[in-house]
Amino acid sequence: MPQSLSYLLTHIVFSTKNRAPVLDTTVRPTLYAYLATVTRNVDCECLRVGGVADHVHLAIRLSRTITMAQLVEELKTASSKWLKIQSPALASFAWQRGYGAFSVGPSDLHVLLHYIDTQEEHHRTRTFQEEYRAFLNKYGIECDERYVWD
Repeated sequence: MPQSLSYLLTHIVFSTKNRAPVLDTTVRPTLYAYLATVTRNVDCECLRVGGVADHVHLAIRLSRTITMAQLVEELKTASSKWLKIQSPALASFAWQRGYGAFSVGPSDLHVLLHYIDTQEEHHRTRTFQEEYRAFLNKYGIECDERYVWD
């Protein structure tokens, strides 16, 4: 086959360091736009970005020319540097070290987009840790929680 093709939809989740609720409603829209731009700059397609004060969700179509680890490293590094210059309150901003990346089938994309769009509502009754544990359970991922939270 002379051409390499792919269609990899991914749900990426990562939180602020120690889940500090520092992403207030004034910074979120521009942060989401910035994350979408970083995604496009590495040849991926950002379908949606959303979240709440302590974490973000991204729906991304991964390019065939970059690994998930490279994409997340670029997202977190660039946005962390950008956030630090947005306000004195964010001067020491940091993301958690890890992340979650979950595959999504094309027929489930609309469900993921709705989920990301309704984060505020969703997190009225569920913490980030509860949400993340549910994803790990859904995808059958076993982990040692001593190494999940930072």
